[in-house]
Amino acid sequence: MKSRWSDKDADDFISHYAPKGVNADLALRTYTTRLLGGDPKLVLHGGGNTSVKTKTKDLLGEDVDVICVKGSGWDMGNIEPQGLPAVKLAPLQKLLALPRLSDEDMVNYQRINLLDSSAPNPSVETLLHAFLPHKFIDHTHSTAVLSLTDQPDGEKVVREVYGDRVAYVPYTIPGFALAKSVAEVFAKHPKVQGLVLLQHGIFTFADDAKTAYERMIEFVSMAEERLHRQGRKSLAQASLPKSLARVADIAPILRGAVALEKNEMAGTVKRQILCFRTSPAILSYVNGKDVARYSQTGVVTPDHTIRTKNWPLLVPAPEQDKLDEWQATVKAAVEKFVAHYHAYFARNNARAEPKKKEFDSLPRVVLVPGVGLFGLGASAKDAAIAADIAENTVEVIADAEAIGEYRCISEADMFDVEYWSLEQAKLGKAVEKVLARQVCAVTGGGSGIGAATARAMAKEGAEVAVLDRDLEAAKAVAKQIGGKALALACDVTKPDDVRAAFDKIAETFGGVDILVSNAGAAWQGNIGSVDDETLRQSFELNFFAHQSVAQNAVRLMKAQGTYGCLLFNTSKQAVNPGKDFGPYGLPKAATLFLVRQYALDHGKDGIRANAVNADRIRSGLLTDDMVAARAKARGVSESQYMGGNLLGREVYADEVAEAFVYLAHAEKTTAGVITVDGGNIEAAMR
Repeated sequence: MKSRWSDKDADDFISHYAPKGVNADLALRTYTTRLLGGDPKLVLHGGGNTSVKTKTKDLLGEDVDVICVKGSGWDMGNIEPQGLPAVKLAPLQKLLALPRLSDEDMVNYQRINLLDSSAPNPSVETLLHAFLPHKFIDHTHSTAVLSLTDQPDGEKVVREVYGDRVAYVPYTIPGFALAKSVAEVFAKHPKVQGLVLLQHGIFTFADDAKTAYERMIEFVSMAEERLHRQGRKSLAQASLPKSLARVADIAPILRGAVALEKNEMAGTVKRQILCFRTSPAILSYVNGKDVARYSQTGVVTPDHTIRTKNWPLLVPAPEQDKLDEWQATVKAAVEKFVAHYHAYFARNNARAEPKKKEFDSLPRVVLVPGVGLFGLGASAKDAAIAADIAENTVEVIADAEAIGEYRCISEADMFDVEYWSLEQAKLGKAVEKVLARQVCAVTGGGSGIGAATARAMAKEGAEVAVLDRDLEAAKAVAKQIGGKALALACDVTKPDDVRAAFDKIAETFGGVDILVSNAGAAWQGNIGSVDDETLRQSFELNFFAHQSVAQNAVRLMKAQGTYGCLLFNTSKQAVNPGKDFGPYGLPKAATLFLVRQYALDHGKDGIRANAVNADRIRSGLLTDDMVAARAKARGVSESQYMGGNLLGREVYADEVAEAFVYLAHAEKTTAGVITVDGGNIEAAMR
């Protein structure tokens, strides 16, 4: 591992934050915290913590000794000074005299000593930092160090590497007890440059930011060197089927199997989003002969349990031509995982005081021999975090097995961390949005109604795939949405394009739950004289494309077995023909029938099919040039034309999007049509 310290960058941080009232100590603390947090071999997703002891002025202008320590909810990789809240140091240090302190009292005491009452909660390891005398303290969960300590004789291994340059602390759950333990160990070894917390992580410290940071890099490099000496063992590999199934085919099966809740009577389901990862290292791990042993031992560091649970789900390698059998095997594996989790909870809750309420019993990581691994979560972001941690776990365990045998903290210790209120608080308690945990695909999503609908679905919590012939337009909408939105080039009139697009959605999110089949265009022509080519082109886009995307959506929805929703943009032309608009209205009328056919044929699968009947939509298929031409032909202004409805109001794409969103979560509505046109009695459905 190489030091990324730069004198120039350090000076730039000091100069940048000085006008904002941030002193040099805190500016440098921010700088090196980001250096540590930017390396996944050191820190992942909120893990680790750092601190600096410094002086600041209180409201009266008096100097106060404080410790600025990483706040809960902040990621070290992009931390700002406000993510290192200042806590009065002297009151914290007095707590060392106490024989015990509850977690709740500790958190409260830290909060009442904050200089800013609106600051985030200081780290649960704040007292550990406060009880040590050093100015700068760095803490990481280095993968290399964990590979050394996560052994039956882990302390012996790390002692051979570091000797008396560090002190060694037995595993203790973070909080007051760990802080006391560290203080006692350090008191016996006051000249050490760091601490190895067995089966947890590593601390380094110094009186300046650079030295503390570079000691961390040095110590981690020493661990890496130890891991890569001669004599490393490779993971023995198991035999695999000759023909393995594609990720796009197995992801929907897995996604359906790991749904958290499913109520068939209510037609509701609480899904998970998937994130797939593979690499030579991952394949070596999941293909290992002993994967059932080392993968089920437990988490490599306790912090990971809230994101991944303590064990992954392990399923067999999938054969391409035996997916029905594999699906049954996966179902059985999930049932076994759930039973194992229930038993684990019951065993450990029997000793817990107060008693805990059991969390859901479904996995957050799935290992698939021959294929790779999947992270699972409530959102694409959460799934990616689980996948990142799973990849980190692969590296730690593979390296641990290369020099010995992987061993982690006890089951009882894992339970205490998983059900520890302070650890759960890191996840927050935000209320999920109405379309959370659902994946929505929008065709023609690069502009007009499609773009508005993609944005609206994302705003309501859905993960969104934007499909459009114009990839750059799709990317622009995906960028507006942000997060993990997916942009795909797709000509919906080409079945191969459509198949590939839905395969990519399955590979990216695990499947699809909502389809908005929106892509279309308005061909004109007198029906008695229009040429066949024009009519056939319109049918390809305005009817057959709807059938193609719907078939692919249903393919994934049925593989998942967690219901779904098909939504179609049919237009008022489906029921109210316009003069010289036969080439457009005829396929739209067929599409309206298609909606009802899907509702009829796939209601048994829990798949709903509904339509939005829109007309004269500003920013929809009706371009400004078309509006001008039609208004001129009728001898009215553009605003009079656009507002030529019963309400006399213009209708916008965002308002059509609202109708699609409503239908997406109207769980008892199918074969329905919502009209969004300001009022056109000729197009009214009933």
